[in-house]
Amino acid sequence: MSRRKSPSPRHNKHKSGKSHPHDAASWLYGIHTAMAALANPQRKVSRILTCDPALAAPVTDAIGATPQIAIESVSRTVLEANLPDGAVHQGIAVLASALEPPLLDQLCEQIADQPHTRIVVLDQVTDPHNIGAIIRTAAAFQATAVVVQDRHTPPVTGVLAKAASGGLEYCPLVRVTNLARALESLRRAGVWCIGLDSEASQTMQAAKVTGPMALVLGAEGDGLRRLTREMCDALAVIPYSGPLASLNVSNAAAIALYEISQIDQ
Repeated sequence: MSRRKSPSPRHNKHKSGKSHPHDAASWLYGIHTAMAALANPQRKVSRILTCDPALAAPVTDAIGATPQIAIESVSRTVLEANLPDGAVHQGIAVLASALEPPLLDQLCEQIADQPHTRIVVLDQVTDPHNIGAIIRTAAAFQATAVVVQDRHTPPVTGVLAKAASGGLEYCPLVRVTNLARALESLRRAGVWCIGLDSEASQTMQAAKVTGPMALVLGAEGDGLRRLTREMCDALAVIPYSGPLASLNVSNAAAIALYEISQIDQ
């Protein structure tokens, strides 16, 4: 399959995103998450806490030779007092501002220069661990963004960031007000929207999609909503032979992104 852009009205004439305060700081923890945040010049870091002396050198490397902020060596008790109960911090936490994600309109404008664009769209996936894991996988496969509906998606907290394991620094989470309109905007920009559905009759490979592509995944149990399904260009299934009828949504995303990467080969 291939698609030529239609001469439809420009997608940025209607509102596709919603403004959010992006300067609110939150604690990010875990070695991969913290180091990736420290190395990202778009992050404004106000505190760096560590209870592991062995991390001093890697942190110094991440923030550069002329750090603007001191590394605070604290006890594990002090470190954990700033974090959620049970947080797997691996001895480090940083207080950093949120990243300002691109609007969907900006995302659509990038697609013309990126013929192999890959985007993940989540339809009412609400678990921060799943969302974080999907962002991590999307970053690993060099996806451009993960698109979510704002009112059905939790905020980016330390829990979500830890699950993303640094992926947020490379693959932004784009929030939209209306998911169906967002899919319409992506299609107008030349993106093939492929919904993952266990009842579909074809695999991703069989669809033979070329060009920019958006992988659309629904919540576990409910799957894709009717309107979301209708806005997809095609539906595809992950082939499997085991006894289980479904996969965790983050696992399904990983397999599907791998399948898509093979189409490009």
